[in-house]
Amino acid sequence: MAGRLEGKVALITGGASGQGRVAAMRFAAEGAAGRPQRCAGEGGVQTMHMVQENGGEAYFVQGDVPAEQRARHG
Repeated sequence: MAGRLEGKVALITGGASGQGRVAAMRFAAEGAAGRPQRCAGEGGVQTMHMVQENGGEAYFVQGDVPAEQRARHG
């Protein structure tokens, strides 16, 4: 999948559902490797699989972005 974001990486918070999932799919369609992130793991894993099944590159990272320490250190 080639596009405007080829070779870029996107960290997508809230990627487990809704607008975050749509963003993950769109970024992948434009060539970015996506990392959907959310506290609840099931939806993030589902989004990761959806991106991969459509030819994109995605990895799921479980995290809590509002918690500064976790956001900085994974």
